[in-house]
Amino acid sequence: MTIDMQTQRAMTRGDEAKRSHSHAPRTDLGRVEIGLNAAIVAVSNNEPVALIVREEPDAAGATDGLPFGPFNPKTHRTLESGLRSWVQEQAGLDLGYAEQLYTFGDRGRHAEAGDTGPHVVSIGYLALTRVGESHPGVERGTWRSWYQFFPWEDWRKGRPQILESVVLPRLKEWADRPQRPGAPARPIQRSDRVRMCFGTDGAMWDEERVLDRYELLYEAGLVTEAMRDRPELSIPSPPSETFGSGMRFDHRRILATAIGRVRAKIKYRPVIFELMPDDFTLFELQRTVEAILGPHLHKQNFRRLVESAGLVEPTGEVRTRTGGRPAKLYRFRREVLLERPAPGVRVKANRV
Repeated sequence: MTIDMQTQRAMTRGDEAKRSHSHAPRTDLGRVEIGLNAAIVAVSNNEPVALIVREEPDAAGATDGLPFGPFNPKTHRTLESGLRSWVQEQAGLDLGYAEQLYTFGDRGRHAEAGDTGPHVVSIGYLALTRVGESHPGVERGTWRSWYQFFPWEDWRKGRPQILESVVLPRLKEWADRPQRPGAPARPIQRSDRVRMCFGTDGAMWDEERVLDRYELLYEAGLVTEAMRDRPELSIPSPPSETFGSGMRFDHRRILATAIGRVRAKIKYRPVIFELMPDDFTLFELQRTVEAILGPHLHKQNFRRLVESAGLVEPTGEVRTRTGGRPAKLYRFRREVLLERPAPGVRVKANRV
């Protein structure tokens, strides 16, 4: 058997590369641990909630966190199986729908003061479930409104007052402040970033940019996690609970990513029905969508949108309501998954 010259040269280059690599000086790149984090979302009494577990206070005094634990390649066949195992152990919940969100690897956002352990790369997951399906013996897990951590995201009663009274004035102070020496230059000015993220000066509020808004507040030193992770920041007045409850490590960042993903996904995939009971009224469905997206929606427009999209079908049953007419019950029409590629609740609220 003969080997052509091109193949022979390629093999020679490969042998040279191996020899060069074997004699190259080795550098200690540090140890890395893979952490698995679950942002488990549900809707309870028209309130969007996330499953929170409590741990010992971190350097900033935060005790609230998402279910999480390290990936063990010896006992976890896959990343997702490891996540499900940790959620079951910590919260007694068997996950249904789950998808990978993002990988978070910033230094400092998972470290404790004086920590010499390995650097943690966090892999975040989004899971959707229904409140009441958790194991009755759960002690550490509790459901908390996600607006407790992101109060500026709740538009169900109109534009949140906290934006005008606290958030935007503090962001303006930060935008007008000179940059710290050595801080990385950005192509977009601070004031323009505030405008784009928070919908000021005529810009529209985009409900999907939850993570962008949180990251801007973090960069401005207005959330407790920033003061914990970046002690070099010099803030005229420290952050307060006004900017939402802090969370351990980078868990609030992961939760912000999950909220943005859910808000985007319900518009093109029928994931909203993962949060609904089998039978529901259209008003209950509307309230659930409002809870997730933040704004109040027009009742008749929402009803027409859902029915014309073929997302639901009547069950033939009604639910009697006190002081009102019986309401028709509906269920998710699963055939819509076969009829078109993107069957979602395509609502878009105009907010200024």
